[in-house]
Amino acid sequence: MSNIEAREKRDWLASNINGIGMKEASHFLRNIGERNLAILDRHILKHLVLCNIYDKIPKVSTKKDYLQVEKAFLEFAENIKIPIDELDLLFWSYETGNILK
Repeated sequence: MSNIEAREKRDWLASNINGIGMKEASHFLRNIGERNLAILDRHILKHLVLCNIYDKIPKVSTKKDYLQVEKAFLEFAENIKIPIDELDLLFWSYETGNILK
């Protein structure tokens, strides 16, 4: 499976493992070393509003919604030249006061 891109792995996990959605699949893959996947939890969604990417916290209840918000997050991260994984950690640490990695 190492030749398969992270997004394909995530799609497979979310489609084939009962109870695993896009966020959970992204989280699992990031924890085992995959890069450039958004874990769209409430901290990230809140910061997308604070960074003026969205006017209000976006819904991510469907795969289509998740991918759309992830795309906006990725574009923002590219524009400010911070890898999405590191920006995610920055937002998380700002909210919690902890750096976990």
